Amino acid sequence: MKPKVSVIGAGNVGAEVARRVAEKDLVNVVLLDIVEGIPQGKALDMLQAGSIVGYNSHIMGTNDYADIKDSDVVVVTAGLARKPGMSRDDLLAKNTAIIKSVSENIKKHAPNSIILIVTNPLDTMTYVAWKASGFDAKKVLGMAPLLDLARMSSFIALELNVPVTEVKATVLGTHGDLMVPVPSQTKVSGKPIADLLPKEKIDKIVDRTRKGGAEIVGHLKTGSAYYAPSAAAAHMVEAILKDTKETICSSVMSNGQYGLNGLYIGLPAKIGKNGVEEIVEIELTDEEKQALKKSAEAIMANNEKCVKL
Repeated sequence: MKPKVSVIGAGNVGAEVARRVAEKDLVNVVLLDIVEGIPQGKALDMLQAGSIVGYNSHIMGTNDYADIKDSDVVVVTAGLARKPGMSRDDLLAKNTAIIKSVSENIKKHAPNSIILIVTNPLDTMTYVAWKASGFDAKKVLGMAPLLDLARMSSFIALELNVPVTEVKATVLGTHGDLMVPVPSQTKVSGKPIADLLPKEKIDKIVDRTRKGGAEIVGHLKTGSAYYAPSAAAAHMVEAILKDTKETICSSVMSNGQYGLNGLYIGLPAKIGKNGVEEIVEIELTDEEKQALKKSAEAIMANNEKCVKL
């Protein structure tokens, strides 16, 4: 019997996560949304694509949380998306209420699952999900650092005109304006990025990475990114189900690593069947350490706000 993955939220990101996971032919998928008809219609459409694409995953749409029973992984994309001029932090109050409700339902109907949060502001929403679910912190994690490093990798590949698969970028910290791209740990075909680009060009790439989501929102006008975010979430689901122990930059609960404690923040972590198997410590420059500290302070400020909501 195939493992079961449930996706909460059938908007652009959620539907794309469901599709990407189904196409890996690893799992059966439940797509849940509060809007009647949307998850059912999208799930049926994806199911019918199976014979063409070549996958046998069963996909169902529902409005009933009871259908997520026995899920191995629950991916949460539910919440409001950013609009032009809106920061991730503007979403805090409304999405806190949504994630609390979703997490309580996961606790009730899928208590043995691993929760993967995609909703923004991501680090704080992962913290809210952990608190509301009562799950072990290792079984609750957030997607965004993988997305951020993918953006950084793409910008480097464009600048150097190299295959993006040759770029290994690292991004830590919050999924927001204070994220911490890490040039010192970024390489192209095994060579440090500092050996290939001058500092001013690296700084521009770092800045564009920080603004990567807003850049897409600016183009779309009425929506936000969903192709790359869904790819990142689906990759993490696969790492969990296959127990790969791959080191993936993820929003995880810090327990003293990097001098941080008691908050969800983007750090390199080995991901496997138990969720977060181990947080990996890497060498950072003094500048990168200070940036990570500022990033943590911003997350803590958001966490304190959401506790009062």
